[in-house]
Amino acid sequence: MAVDFTGLKILNTAAEGRHILDLFDADSTRAQTFSAQADGLFFDYSKTNLDAQQKAALFDLLDVADVATKRDQMFTGAKINDTEGRAVLHTALRNLDGDDIFVDGSGVMDDVLNTLTRMTEFANGVRNGDITSSSGAAFTDVVNIGIGGSDLGPVMAYESLKPYSDGPHCHFVSNVDGAHIHDILKDLDPQTTLVLVASKTFTTIETMTNAETAKKWLVAKVGEAGVSSHFAALSTAQDKTAAFGINPDLVFGFEDWVGGRYSLWGPIGLPLMLGIGPDDFMQILRGAQAMDTHFKTAPWDENLPALLALTGLWHNQVCGYATRAVLPYEQRLVRLPAYLQQLEMESNGKRVAMDGADLPFHSGPVVWGEPGTNGQHAFYQLIHQGTRVIPCEFMVGKYGHEDDLAHQHELLVSNCLAQSEALLRGRSLEEAQSIMAAKGFEGDELDRQARHRVFPGNRPTTTLVYDKLTPFVLGQIIALYEHRVFVEGVVLGINSFDQWGVELGKELAVALQPVLAGKEDGAGKDGSTLNLVNILKV
Repeated sequence: MAVDFTGLKILNTAAEGRHILDLFDADSTRAQTFSAQADGLFFDYSKTNLDAQQKAALFDLLDVADVATKRDQMFTGAKINDTEGRAVLHTALRNLDGDDIFVDGSGVMDDVLNTLTRMTEFANGVRNGDITSSSGAAFTDVVNIGIGGSDLGPVMAYESLKPYSDGPHCHFVSNVDGAHIHDILKDLDPQTTLVLVASKTFTTIETMTNAETAKKWLVAKVGEAGVSSHFAALSTAQDKTAAFGINPDLVFGFEDWVGGRYSLWGPIGLPLMLGIGPDDFMQILRGAQAMDTHFKTAPWDENLPALLALTGLWHNQVCGYATRAVLPYEQRLVRLPAYLQQLEMESNGKRVAMDGADLPFHSGPVVWGEPGTNGQHAFYQLIHQGTRVIPCEFMVGKYGHEDDLAHQHELLVSNCLAQSEALLRGRSLEEAQSIMAAKGFEGDELDRQARHRVFPGNRPTTTLVYDKLTPFVLGQIIALYEHRVFVEGVVLGINSFDQWGVELGKELAVALQPVLAGKEDGAGKDGSTLNLVNILKV
């Protein structure tokens, strides 16, 4: 059953018009009491309009929704994805030091660790030249073909950890648009390219279409016999991978209790392991495992996933802010907003509760963003002076990887802090009038010009600070957001682990293909769709 936000909305209405700065004036320790730390991560949520009473009421939601019990059920293998009858155990993939976990009475950790060992041996073999192409040459490039969770996680992590990339160069193909795979393959040598096909069922239409294209490209140069040396599969469909020509020893599977958008930690992370090496990949798992331990053991008022979730619920369900911007001040996190977009919007973009009843409130927000400082010259205008309030989630590292460019990192950090300060503080009409008067404006024109330079301020932000973007830290951040999504979903009373919303469009696309090809007449289709088919038909 979903919780009731009525009491929180009353508290919010009672504080209407209050400025966040007033909360700092009333409490000199606010920056400390509205922040928390965990294993080197520092989370500041003091620049939100939450006060102590409202925060306490949010913590009550966690008890009403019994988040602690459901959290423990997830970690111990209960089938909390009840629309599909599945456990939710992506955390098992990084359970490197914990006890065994049981699903239907059978332990899962032996298989998890065995698969991790197989991945490690394969990655080391490719990286050191023991595993070669059909010609005996070392692999210089890896092409990962997947979509959704089979693409967003690996490509995001690979871009994030470029300073650690010392293996074959990794490329990622996802879009069924032929331009994507064409532009990736055109500059590669088939004789030194390894192709990974990432599809649990080996039936995902976009992935398999691209895989067939890559196969034709490769066979044209190395022959049909080369497929078994140049292809590996991240899949559980051994019969289909064999039919494709993939060596059974190069098939890495994972169980149905690992959802696609939560699958980076296992075989779907193989391209990342090939690129950065097994040791650094293990550090990603270690970072995520540390966040798992923190999530399971920290009290709610020190628990980063819970605090991140509660600020999200406050802004969306209580304040009515429909979107949130994720703004990493770290260029290498360029794909993180897109990754979190899928994680949050596919997980919590639901309209019914677990019992099938319509939700009495809106579910997840629209998640979007870009790295700073690029976003400042694109959409921050709307964030600062637009008519809608958009909560912003900043993240920034204390250090960059380029020691000789430390002065640029200092400029980056100053921009990050300045933006959150500007969103908090704003600029009053009086301040703007003073600025314009100093420029020589007078009378009505002074007032007109000043109004264009007013910043409302009082716009909520959070900031996540880390030391440096290492594999360990990346693992922490991803797991932090996974658990944030979990907490929000439990409080909202929805299933965060299915994704039925993606199915209808897939079904209709399959049905439209013969219509576009002129093999069927499209009976039953609406007039607009049929007209567009006629326009687009080749």
